[in-house]
Amino acid sequence: MIAAGRAGECGARVLLLEKNNRLGVKLLITGHGRCNITNKTGSPREMAEKFGRNGKFLISAFSRFGVKEVIGFFESRGVKTKVEKNNRVITESDRAEDVLDALIDYMEKSKVEVRSSAEVRSIERSGERIEKVVLSTDEEVLADRFVICTGGKSYPATGSTGDGFDWARALGHKVIRPSPSLTPVILKDAFVKELEGLSLRDVRIAAYKDNKKFDSNVGDAIFTAKGISGPLIINMSKRIGKELPGEVALKIDLVPALDFTELDARIRKDFEECPNKHIKNCLDMLLPQKLVPVITKIAGIDPEKKAHCVTKEERKTLVRLMKEFGVHVAGLPGFEKAVITAGGIELSEVDSKTMRSKLIDNLYFAGEVLDLDGPTGGYNLQVCWSTGYCAGEATAV
Repeated sequence: MIAAGRAGECGARVLLLEKNNRLGVKLLITGHGRCNITNKTGSPREMAEKFGRNGKFLISAFSRFGVKEVIGFFESRGVKTKVEKNNRVITESDRAEDVLDALIDYMEKSKVEVRSSAEVRSIERSGERIEKVVLSTDEEVLADRFVICTGGKSYPATGSTGDGFDWARALGHKVIRPSPSLTPVILKDAFVKELEGLSLRDVRIAAYKDNKKFDSNVGDAIFTAKGISGPLIINMSKRIGKELPGEVALKIDLVPALDFTELDARIRKDFEECPNKHIKNCLDMLLPQKLVPVITKIAGIDPEKKAHCVTKEERKTLVRLMKEFGVHVAGLPGFEKAVITAGGIELSEVDSKTMRSKLIDNLYFAGEVLDLDGPTGGYNLQVCWSTGYCAGEATAV
């Protein structure tokens, strides 16, 4: 939509082919329906660094149409924004529909023709140029230039089924193997069902492979019916996935503000102040109530035991569990639960300034179909805005 609108704004005659029967199906579910449009993380270079070794490809696009320009673009079209935790930029209305409406209005003013329920079956080339696309209805569409903005394979129910990868391969492009990225984590532990819905704020989670730590970060997480999710886990999932299969475990520090000694002193103080209270009622001053029966069961301590009866060894066990609450990774879900797709069109075959293919003269790419994946928090939508804007502008030259 941003590529089509920009191309039309620059004077091109534009046709947008949409496989679904309506626009923006995937956009409407971003940010849990609130649309986390970007992230105010810093300069274009700092933003690009969030994408690892492939990030340098984005510096030009972020400099051309970056965070400031994206916020200005939407606010000038009536979509007010707000900045939340971790510099996430969200719609002030908490409505992704407002972002979609702004894009549709942009295209209308740019005189873009939109055709929905138009599924592309194949792309046909003549030499080093695309000649036409053929729809599933056998209708042929001819154009001077073509932009592939099909997304990846994540949330396939929204229409992202990897079509763009197949077309690119058929046209001679190399495609880095697509894989699910930014996913929840499925756990082996039976007690997880008891913790479903429990949110953890500002905890530290360390990941281990065969007892050797390979990642550690602080943030928010939430237990699900089958495992654990939330921004912290989703951002760690790609690294976790690289260590599978194998014995991968997570250790959750439930009270990172206190070290082992400080936490032990705090628990001892709490127990001394309520000596006749059941331990389950003393621990809820430090832990979410839902966690207390799980912690005490793992520790082998009767939750009805009075605080003054808890032994030093039992107290030390509680401290260790609060600082290193262990869960065991069973695996990661597939594309149906992935926020974004890792892998995609090989970047060395695409011009980073115009998004034009270096193999096919009149072909351009934008968005998730490229081999770019960043952390959760608005970074990946920023890629869509920036690359789409640059591609749309380049096709109109």
